[in-house]
Amino acid sequence: MWNFDEAVKREGTNCIKYDLREATFGVKDVIPMWVADMDFNTPDFIISALQDRLGHQICGYSFRPSEYYSSIINWIKIRHNWTVEKEWICFSPGIVPALNFCTLAFTQPGDSIIVQPPVYFPFFSAIESHGRKLIFNRLKETDGRWEMDYDTLIAGIDEKTRMIVISNPHNPVGRVWSREELTSLADICLKNNILILSDEIHCDLVLPGFIHTPFASLSEEIAEKTITCIAPSKTFNLAGLSTSSVIISNPVLRKSFKNIVENLHVGGGNIFGTTASVAAYSQGQDWLTALLEYIDKNIDYVEDYCKKMIPEIIPVQTEATYMIWLDCRKFGMTGKELQNFFVARAGVGMNEGSTFGPGGEGFMRINIATTHQTVMKALEQIEKAVSALR
Repeated sequence: MWNFDEAVKREGTNCIKYDLREATFGVKDVIPMWVADMDFNTPDFIISALQDRLGHQICGYSFRPSEYYSSIINWIKIRHNWTVEKEWICFSPGIVPALNFCTLAFTQPGDSIIVQPPVYFPFFSAIESHGRKLIFNRLKETDGRWEMDYDTLIAGIDEKTRMIVISNPHNPVGRVWSREELTSLADICLKNNILILSDEIHCDLVLPGFIHTPFASLSEEIAEKTITCIAPSKTFNLAGLSTSSVIISNPVLRKSFKNIVENLHVGGGNIFGTTASVAAYSQGQDWLTALLEYIDKNIDYVEDYCKKMIPEIIPVQTEATYMIWLDCRKFGMTGKELQNFFVARAGVGMNEGSTFGPGGEGFMRINIATTHQTVMKALEQIEKAVSALR
């Protein structure tokens, strides 16, 4: 029904991923597999809803209708078996802004906030740009599998530790944290009175065979200490509409968050983000199923191709997201050398691992939310470049 093999021309649309290739990589002739958006058309039912709204021809001040909240509540209940109340849902013009709002709302300058690298790098600036102390609790890698290091986490907590920011599911290593793993983390946080800021933007992009556990769904006690960030942007390719939700069941925390948003006057959102969100969460189940099947096939192809043709590159098993964390340490190159190699020799632009913090050195993140033909072409170019090194 939906054709994910259709090559959509994105050049000339002020597209960061394509139109800023030369500014980012130094050359324009590179396959862009970096920015985490998809090369697939936004679903037809969302485009139709936006077109209908444009038919009104007035884009004045507006508010979010009851359908905005009910669609989110129903979606979360159906897909993640978590019951959310309307009053818990707060608006944010994106999850990265929400991370910054939470830093301002729940901590003070000089407080410590923990992150678990290698992880989505805007976590770092959301902490340090507001005068908070960034604490790294590195994930540990065992036989290609990445896990939380609870012992070093406990050892790094002090009287100034106020919050931990987690990526659930994890970007870039692709882990879907199990209920047991999250419970172990929650026990540590409860014992030490630490808030949990859970970035769950990839929660709908969990691949077959894995189940996402919302952190706040573990128990009411844990929910009281948890702030959950979600958005339709990654799932439905809506990043340009700047619409996300922050779910906070604790009324005291929720009031603090809303005060920051209201004081900064960024809570209004926009008409089209609201319209797209309602359409996505109301009609998106079948489309998402088809998308995940396509993404899963692309991931299988990359894993099989590397195993057979480019054994120097070891893809870490991806449990969620449409990115693959590529272990390129066999090349013995620095991060800068790896980036230069893939751009100049292979003509493929990816995210270099060290940008995700400690533990990312020697890795590359590749975005495979594109046509299968593009994935094939990129791998063939990489294989050719690697063959020249042998």
